Amino acid sequence: MSATLRERLIALIEPLIGRLGYELVDLEHSAGRGSAVVRLYIDRAAGVGIEDCERVSREVSALLDVEDPIPTAYTLEVSSPGFERTLRTREHFERFVGSRVFVELSAPRAGRRRYTGTLLGVDAEGFSLEVDGQRVAVSFADLGKARLAG
Repeated sequence: MSATLRERLIALIEPLIGRLGYELVDLEHSAGRGSAVVRLYIDRAAGVGIEDCERVSREVSALLDVEDPIPTAYTLEVSSPGFERTLRTREHFERFVGSRVFVELSAPRAGRRRYTGTLLGVDAEGFSLEVDGQRVAVSFADLGKARLAG
């Protein structure tokens, strides 16, 4: 999925999910022959059950039917983020300060692209980790992906 389509889908879907009382944790797309899968990961303070996933699926399906932003056939899946939840926004990082996280940079830094460590803090520009006793600063602009580490 192009970054532009992903961003458009997030911008379209995230407000609806928020109005329903949930948080859009992440959105994935995988293309296949003749069909694709759009996978949404949702969360809320009380946790997410199957009924929550069904409710969000119905509402998002209706929205996507009206807006028609995806040019191919697709299947919509809605799930909870699980234990290795994706960290996508500044608020996600702020919520999990003190947790162990896995970070992959968009481009290598001094020959290294992946870090696993304790999330120390977050500011407007990025966050810092403690990795093997060293402090590592990462700007949000350099972030490829991040998730909680088990």
